[in-house]
Parts: sequence; structure tokens; C-alpha cells
Amino acid sequence: MELDLRLIRYAVILADELHFGRAAQKLLIAQQTLSSQIAQLEARLGVVLFIRDSRHVELTPAGVFFVDRGRRLLAEARAMIVELNRTAPLLRVDVITEGLPTTDLIARQLRSRLPEVTLEVVQGHGFTVAVTGLLQGRTDLAFGRVHGLDGPLPKVLQHQLVRLESMGVALPAEHKLAGHDAVRMEDLAEYPLLLHIAEEATDWLDWNEELIAEFGLEVGYRMRGHGRSAANAAVTAYHAPALGPLFTPVADDVVVRPVVDPVPVYPFSAVWRSGPPIKSLDGAITAIRTIAAESGWLDPPPQAWWMPAADHT
Repeated sequence: MELDLRLIRYAVILADELHFGRAAQKLLIAQQTLSSQIAQLEARLGVVLFIRDSRHVELTPAGVFFVDRGRRLLAEARAMIVELNRTAPLLRVDVITEGLPTTDLIARQLRSRLPEVTLEVVQGHGFTVAVTGLLQGRTDLAFGRVHGLDGPLPKVLQHQLVRLESMGVALPAEHKLAGHDAVRMEDLAEYPLLLHIAEEATDWLDWNEELIAEFGLEVGYRMRGHGRSAANAAVTAYHAPALGPLFTPVADDVVVRPVVDPVPVYPFSAVWRSGPPIKSLDGAITAIRTIAAESGWLDPPPQAWWMPAADHT
């Protein structure tokens, strides 16, 4: 006969609890179902594993033997799955930080489009850290703006533009500009900005400073921090607008509005290390190009838009 690992697990859990009610609760099944399945297992084996009456449950000698060997089988099955996962191609992706629509969406879609690849997602909290991870071989793929670093992108790294993402402005819900459907750049210039930027996010800092210089914006607060959640909390605390993605998750006391005249655009690129072909990486790059094309991510906004001069190259 063929043994069903599910039934073996039922017997092992029942042996641990020696109580049908507690065992059924642990297995997330009905007590009647557990009793029926144990009876079915005993009938197929042709032996009695458990002695039970209205007051107690105990193992027979055959039950002791079966449960002991059953534990070994379950352990072997778990070990096999772990080893099998280790044989799958591994792709280590740095999505920079939490709450970025582009990188979050790409990571989710890569999981579904590359089911044969084990995807390990990390957050470097800044593109500078992501570049270091790529150079040191700790990650395989990262995302960010390839300009605005402390120096040029190392030649050993390749990159592909993924998205021209329109940026918006996060505002306290009671802010005067929050009542607008869109915020004009000249109106934004009337309010000091909050710059909440991780020290390692030099590309994002450079983009903000280029925008500020181009349109005469004023900086009211400069803070170091990671993630959109912390940035949104700072917007509320300081009652100041902060530039960021249009579709980032926000709390109830924060709103995000589009910026227009012009639309500020942030160029996201996929970046990876040159070297011998890696099947999982090649597949991911192909998938990312497909995602970008299907989503129209490389199409600029239909209205007037702005991006730093270096990025137009």
C-alpha cells in the first residue's frame, strides 16, 4: 500500500496530544474528521494504532512503532523540500526601500513570471548601498537612478531604463494645497519642502536638489530616514510637503497630489553586474523589459514634464 504523509502527520499529532479535540484543533480540522481519518489509516494498515474510549487515548505497541517511524518520514520529507528549494536558481534583488511602487510591483511580477527561480528580496535603503552590493556580489539586480551618485556608475555594471515615473507631493490632509486636484510647481514654491532622504540615497537627493534649483523651491526641513512610512510620518509632524511617488501607501492624515506645470519625472533603471551569463538574471531582465513595455512605463507624461539634464542622455 501507499502511505499518505497527511495521514501520518495526523497520527503523529494525535500521539503528541493524546486527545482528539486538541489534535484536531492543532491540525485545523474537525474532530470528527480526525477520528474518521485515523480509523481509515488503521483499516488500511490492518493494525490498531490507538486505544481510545470516552475518557482517554493511548498508543498501542504498533502505534508507538508507527509514530516513531512516521516522525522520521515527515522529517525526511521536510528536509527534501528544503534541499529542493536550494537547487532552484537564486536571484537576489535589492528593491531599495519599502513603499516604492515601481520596485514593489516588479518584485511581485518577477515571482509570478519566473516560478522556477527563488527570488530573494532585500532592501538596501539607498542606491549607493545597492551598487556596493552588486559590486561585492551580494546581490544580482538592483533599481535606482544611475546619475547623482558620488561618481560615475562603475563600468562593470550594466543598466537598462525601466520607468519614467511621475512624482507627486505628499501633504498633510489639512494643508492648503491638499484641496487641489493637482499642485502646480509655482504653487509648490510658496511652501518650504521637507526632504526626508536616507544618507545612502544619493541619487534621490541629487534629483531633489536639481528640481529645487531649477524651479526656485525652498527647503524647510532636512531629515535622514528610510522608507515611505517614515517620510509620511514626517510630513504630518512638520506639516510640510515632500516629493515622492504618486501611488505610495499613505496614512489617513496624509494625501498625495500630482505635481504639474511641469510634471517631475524620476528615471528608474535596472542595474546588474557584467559577467558570465546567469540564466535567472537573464530571465529577470527579459521579464522586466516586458513588464515595462506592457505597462507603458517608458512613455513620458502627455503634458509638460521635467527631468534632470543628465538623465536625458
